[in-house]
Amino acid sequence: MAIELLPQETEEVIHSLKKYFSSELDQEIGDLKAKLLLDYILKEIAPLAYNQGIKHAEEFLRLKLEDLPATCFEPGLTYWQKKRK
Repeated sequence: MAIELLPQETEEVIHSLKKYFSSELDQEIGDLKAKLLLDYILKEIAPLAYNQGIKHAEEFLRLKLEDLPATCFEPGLTYWQKKRK
């Protein structure tokens, strides 16, 4: 599964990469080099971050499901108990 960006996101990331190279590395790169770097990052590195995000989401949901009875429990036959108050 390849991670894809919307065209506007791609333009924004290319701009950000060019700005990073200019300000942090004192190098100017063109649109083509920035696009090639972005393609490399999306294919090689982004899946690692994506998988980590999925792992965190799975752990979060698992914890919520384990606590589901405590989270969503509503006792029955409480009408008379509440009426006394």
